[in-house]
Amino acid sequence: MGGFSHTCSEARKVFTRMLSSGVGGNDLAVEAFDPAKRLCKLIISCRHASGLEIELDHCDLRVTPDVAERVLERLDNAGMLAYREGVVNVETFGIIMRKYARAQKVDEAVYTFNVMEKYGVVPNLAAFNSLLGALCKSKNVRKAQEIFDKMNGRFSPDAKTYSILLEGWGRAPNLPKMREVYSEMLDAGCQPDIVTYGIMVDSLCKTGRVEEAVLVVQDMSTRGCQPTTFIYSVLVHTYGVEYRIEDAVATFLDMEKDGIVPDVVVYNALVTAFCRVKKFENAFRVMDDMEGHGITPNSRTWNIILNKLISLGKDDEAYRVFRRMIKRCQPDSDTYTMMIKMFCDNDRVEMALKVWKYMRLKQFLPSMHTFSVLINGLCDKGEVSQACVLLEDMIEKGIRPPGSTFGKLRQLLLKEGRKDVLDFLVDKMKILIQEPLFD
Repeated sequence: MGGFSHTCSEARKVFTRMLSSGVGGNDLAVEAFDPAKRLCKLIISCRHASGLEIELDHCDLRVTPDVAERVLERLDNAGMLAYREGVVNVETFGIIMRKYARAQKVDEAVYTFNVMEKYGVVPNLAAFNSLLGALCKSKNVRKAQEIFDKMNGRFSPDAKTYSILLEGWGRAPNLPKMREVYSEMLDAGCQPDIVTYGIMVDSLCKTGRVEEAVLVVQDMSTRGCQPTTFIYSVLVHTYGVEYRIEDAVATFLDMEKDGIVPDVVVYNALVTAFCRVKKFENAFRVMDDMEGHGITPNSRTWNIILNKLISLGKDDEAYRVFRRMIKRCQPDSDTYTMMIKMFCDNDRVEMALKVWKYMRLKQFLPSMHTFSVLINGLCDKGEVSQACVLLEDMIEKGIRPPGSTFGKLRQLLLKEGRKDVLDFLVDKMKILIQEPLFD
């Protein structure tokens, strides 16, 4: 029992240190209840680490060292049971490491990994991968590599371990180091899996090394690993970005020849490629081919075409495409925002309002961006009263307007001497900030 008391003592120190750093929860002051009591209920109710992480991400608790100590006092007996039942496990520590890494508290993340045994949890490869993943995703790949070089003797790195590092160096981006890690992986006798290849192809394509990415695809085929639709979509998209439409089409056809059934993501990549070279008829033929294969073009497919037409100033054609779209597919937030902005930018607010009316008729909840583009358009047109109605509607739906949008309307209201309306909207904003419906 003495050893267990020592572990609990260490747990108290680490737990206090973790929570005093602000890990979990946000900065909202919550005074209407006892935070320690609420946190205890939350911890007890979540029997799985993944559920606890979600709850911590969404709860409105700011946990101080004092609160941490009170939680530990309340859970002393429950804590002993938790140790015996194994509730504190590798996944629990993974959550803490990710929280620290996201907050750029690298030393604390590493410290958490190093004290696992004091909690009675033996660090294994999964925990090691969790630490490396947390560091790489928080843009600390150099630290992750340093730890890997020091500790890989304690574990036997698998394809996931190397894939984590490869993705980290790919995002950096540092291709020489990525290639070096890949070579080390092969030299160690660790076979790349489909995730590894996907990371390599994606990283190379994003840095303009599409020819090298093709060599990786050829290598994976010789190793008996069939490329996925994701890998083909990356290649097709990259060729499109580089205006190499023939290569994009050839890659798509190679995929079909290899017996891989294209999905909506690959089709969308091909649509993007055709739009980039302004071959809209070809893009529509691709959509017809999609439907012929039982794949329905989604809102993203249509948005790709709309976005290109709008960027070329082909507003009337974009509107015709939008009208075709609504007969076959449900527009999303990006669709409505694009169309409303297009009309507002061209001083056709009445058409923007027509799109808005259709959107509300379909009971689609506007996003912050959709509200903002229309409010800004109304302000530019001098339709202050209508802009105020929309802003009030926005606030009542729990959506906080951007400072630029509110500031623009504020200036117009002051100019018109309507401070009473401004005060009314400010009061509404204060209520929203104090009691937000959406983060």
